[in-house]
Amino acid sequence: MLTARPIISADSHVTEHPETYRKFVAARDKDDAPHVQRNDNGGDVYVIPGMNSMIPIGLVAAAGKKAEDISLSGRFEDWYRSGWDPAGRPADQDRDGVAAEILYPTVGMVLCNHKDLDYKRTYMRAFNRWMAEYCATDPARLIGVGQTAMRTPQEGIEDLQEIKALGLRGVMLPGVPGQSDYHDPIYDPFWEAAIEIGLPLSFHILTTPDAFSCARGPFMNHAVAIIRANQDIMGMLIFGGVFERHPKLRIVCVEADAGWVPHWMYRMDHYYKRHQYLRHQGLSRLPSEFFRDHIYVTFQDDWAAFQTVHLQNPERLMWGNDFPHSDSTWPWSQDVLREQAGALPQATRDLVLHDNVARLYGL
Repeated sequence: MLTARPIISADSHVTEHPETYRKFVAARDKDDAPHVQRNDNGGDVYVIPGMNSMIPIGLVAAAGKKAEDISLSGRFEDWYRSGWDPAGRPADQDRDGVAAEILYPTVGMVLCNHKDLDYKRTYMRAFNRWMAEYCATDPARLIGVGQTAMRTPQEGIEDLQEIKALGLRGVMLPGVPGQSDYHDPIYDPFWEAAIEIGLPLSFHILTTPDAFSCARGPFMNHAVAIIRANQDIMGMLIFGGVFERHPKLRIVCVEADAGWVPHWMYRMDHYYKRHQYLRHQGLSRLPSEFFRDHIYVTFQDDWAAFQTVHLQNPERLMWGNDFPHSDSTWPWSQDVLREQAGALPQATRDLVLHDNVARLYGL
């Protein structure tokens, strides 16, 4: 056995039903809700009014497919039913050897990049109610993460309280908030509220507008570069003194891989040691020490993460299967983990595959 305890995925997803964003909004908001639309080619796309990009149905639920069979085109009825119907989720978890999953949105990730903050909040609150209903069917195995539009720090606190009351277990933040940026001291009350309320905060890839990405060339390069926005956020929080001011704060960097972390810590320390006085930057500890203590990272098929465990903090690494997205290791997760983590000590595997996520979310 890979672990002495059940394996928990720290990053999995729901795929929102076409009625998800209409179910819990006022009648006046139903027509403008994110919805599924059939295109001229006979396929389905998820449309978010006010955004140019459409979400291709075929791509977001391609777990288990051969690479040559993955396509942008598809129909809603082709999705794994367990993505939106919790009744079938345990069977898909069992097939992958997973006892529980931390569940993030799919359409909600793209919704983070909507320019209309009022629109974002309306439909994120609707999603939170739908997600709570989904997870309530099996709260031991379905661990839901809610969303906040973060229009203002105070409203963010109100969202935390509401998400907690719904029974959800974490909060995904948009890559860019409504006011200033996350290192600004105006967010200090929000960070403290999150600590007090006890909800882990996450930044997931693809929740930062493309304008903040520096990817160049063909789309494939953009696809490889999607972890950069998360790296920027983590660096901002460290150099912006957020962890200095809030020593109990923990942040989850989701699906941005983990093999890069040792070099990232080195690079931050190198620049800090050489230029801290030039930049008038004063921290009580090295940047790498803040990273080791305050930032959890999740990954799925990243062999470098397991190879560099000794260069990271093994108590902050968390594996996830990313079901049912196209990057998912489902239903071959056990094979992937045996190959990549089989040589690690049992205690290390227990940390990465169970203990860390269980402690963080109080499972």
